[in-house]
Formats: sequence, structure tokens, C-alpha cells
Amino acid sequence: QNVLLGTASAQSLFETRMLFNPQMKSSYNFVPGIMGFIFILVCAMMTSVSIVREKETGTMEVLLVSPVRPFKIIFAKTIPYFVISSAILATILLLARYLLDVPMSSGILGILAISFIYLLLSLSLGIFVSTIANTQMAALLISAVVMMLPILMLSGLLFPIENLPKFQVVSNIVPARWYIDAMRKMMIQGAGLMAVWKDCAILLGMAVLIIGISLKKFNDRLE
Repeated sequence: QNVLLGTASAQSLFETRMLFNPQMKSSYNFVPGIMGFIFILVCAMMTSVSIVREKETGTMEVLLVSPVRPFKIIFAKTIPYFVISSAILATILLLARYLLDVPMSSGILGILAISFIYLLLSLSLGIFVSTIANTQMAALLISAVVMMLPILMLSGLLFPIENLPKFQVVSNIVPARWYIDAMRKMMIQGAGLMAVWKDCAILLGMAVLIIGISLKKFNDRLE
């Protein structure tokens, strides 16, 4: 009986506490997820459709046989969409901070740094889609449909990655997973940029790889 009382007394000492987001505000988890979803869809969709439209009208063939290198052509095509995406990023951050009271504990500079890396990756995905799609409709379907389901299901936007043991390995190739994870750590937990270096390195590596593949495909067309 003494043992049981002692066990019950010991068990009564345990208390569950929420270290982050103790108010259970949905916006704390909702905002980073929506950012990862919007940027990769908007950037990839706009960039791919824009470049494929040039292919359909024949303008891209003229540019490819011109003295201008393919890298400069792609860079020029992505500048407007990078500016638009940066404006969207600024709008979302302002609304999140002053309307939804998302804390952004680690500071705005780190959040902007990893967000720009993610924007670069999203634009590179749009460039890659434009190299495999021949029509605007195909580019739109690939950007909006093929990318949408993995982002929704495997990025941690709707379901925690830990609750999907059979798909955790597959989720590693979804760029939004690493961005959403990093943004939640920086916004909610107050982690610095060095604490999410792994996420930054993976996103940057994905961007460099996809840009390299896209440039190679453009050079193959030129040859």
C-alpha cells in the first residue's frame, strides 16, 4: 500500500506544459506552412508558364540561337517573378507580425535569408518545369497539381512528419518540408539562423542542383 501511495504521489508531480505556443494559436503553425505552400506554387507556376509561352510563340528559339548565353536568358526571365515574390513575402510577414501576432522571435534578417533561398529554389523548379513542358497547360498542370499534393501531404503543413512513418523518407525530397520546419523554429522557438543550417544547406543544394539540370537541358536544346 505504501508503494502504491508513493507511486501515485510521484505521478502527481508530472505536469504537461507547452514550451512553444502555450496559447495554442493556430496562426503560429499556419503561417509558416502557408508561406511554404504559396511561394513554391506561385514562383514555379509563373516562371514555368512564362518561359513555356516563349517556347510556344517561337521567341525562345530565337533567344537560344542568339549570342546571349542561356544562363542570362533564364536570369532575365526570373527577375520579375523574384521581385513579385519578394513583395508577397514582405506582405505576408507584415500581416503575420501585426495582424496575427506571430512572434518571429529569431529576428527578421534570418527569416528573410532563408526565405530568399526558398524563393530561389521555387524559381528554379519553375525553370525545370519549363524544360519538360511544351505547352502552357502542361506547365500549369505540373506546377499546380503535381507539386500541390506532396506539399500538402508530406511537408508538415497539414500533418506532422512524425505521424507519417512510412513517408518520412519520401518527404525528404519535398522542399517545402525543410522550409516550413526552419520557419517554425525561427518564428516560434526563437532559433537563430545557425540552428537551422541543415535546412538552409538542403534548400540551397536543391536549388543549385535543379538550376544545373535546367541549364544543361537548355544547352542541349541549343546544340
